[in-house]
Amino acid sequence: MKTDINLIDAVENGHKISPVLPDDVKNYMIDIDGTICDDIPNEEPERMATAELYPDALETINKWYDEGHIITFFTSRVEENRLVTEAWLNKQGFKYHGMLMGKPRGGNYHWIDNHIVRATRYEGTFSEMIEEKVSIQVFKK
Repeated sequence: MKTDINLIDAVENGHKISPVLPDDVKNYMIDIDGTICDDIPNEEPERMATAELYPDALETINKWYDEGHIITFFTSRVEENRLVTEAWLNKQGFKYHGMLMGKPRGGNYHWIDNHIVRATRYEGTFSEMIEEKVSIQVFKK
């Protein structure tokens, strides 16, 4: 796991605020089950060590890492499965900066943040990202 991330100090109204990444660096938050490998529920942890890797996931994610983007796996797997998950990621050859366990289960995520959030739904293939105009929900002004 790599941890040296170049953040930029930020100031708002004369006060320091949380640092930010440079504009050309993305902070990828990537799910594991059903996104980079077989969809395995917490109730069947014995399958986690032998999960089948999805095509192009390793190549694409490691390419993003090599380009200088931040890779964090954000999974619904529980903390008790951290070691088997880290071992599987390392065995497959994933390059990443961190892993967050305990993402809420069930999908239908609605992320509210003071930073820019972009979401891409995995629909069966890792490929180049393209831009599309879409409709989003925002707070009423």
